[in-house]
Amino acid sequence: MSDTSTQTDQAKAAPPPTPAARCPRAWVFLLALTAALLVFDLATKWAAFRFIADDPVHLDRTAALAYVQNAPHLLHQLIPPHDPIVVIPSILEFKLVLNPGAVFGSGAGKRWFFISFTIAVLLFTLFVFARWTTPRDRAAHAAIALIISGGIGNLYDRIVYACVRDFLHPLPSVPLPFGIRWPNGSPELWPWVSNVADAYLIVGIAILMLWMWRAPQPTKPGKPDP
Repeated sequence: MSDTSTQTDQAKAAPPPTPAARCPRAWVFLLALTAALLVFDLATKWAAFRFIADDPVHLDRTAALAYVQNAPHLLHQLIPPHDPIVVIPSILEFKLVLNPGAVFGSGAGKRWFFISFTIAVLLFTLFVFARWTTPRDRAAHAAIALIISGGIGNLYDRIVYACVRDFLHPLPSVPLPFGIRWPNGSPELWPWVSNVADAYLIVGIAILMLWMWRAPQPTKPGKPDP
């Protein structure tokens, strides 16, 4: 029997890898990283609404909910006028924004839809962790922790404040080339304000998609030799 045949027989005889759901260490890694990331997201939101404006901004949930349900385009009135804090000119600034929708401000006013959608995504990512990954897939587990913590961070805001607290504005005042404007009329290259949870979601989804693309596919049973 050739070496190739021997390796093939050994691969067929090898037991399937243990799913992460059966590994306590994998659960500890996922939950600990998720908790740390979530605490950091909520802490940055608190600090932003405490220190960026001249005075601390205390959100009234009843007023915010009324705006979200009836006039989401007026939600900005709950934020006092303030000058942004420039961290790095043309690279990053901090300014307070209330987002009644999802990432990039889409779907304003559809609060319960986003709450339900977020819960569904969280359940799906837990399913991916439990059934599709093994204890060695730490990159995938880190990506799932980013997605879960980002989802919970913004879900917390939607439940507690009826909207999402944003404060990160990348590439402020950098114009689009050739005088192009976005459909909303903005000439800025990146007019959207986001938060740390949004960054978690973007990075986590990107890493998880890359992992799923590169992960080996299950080997199909070959045909029996004649």
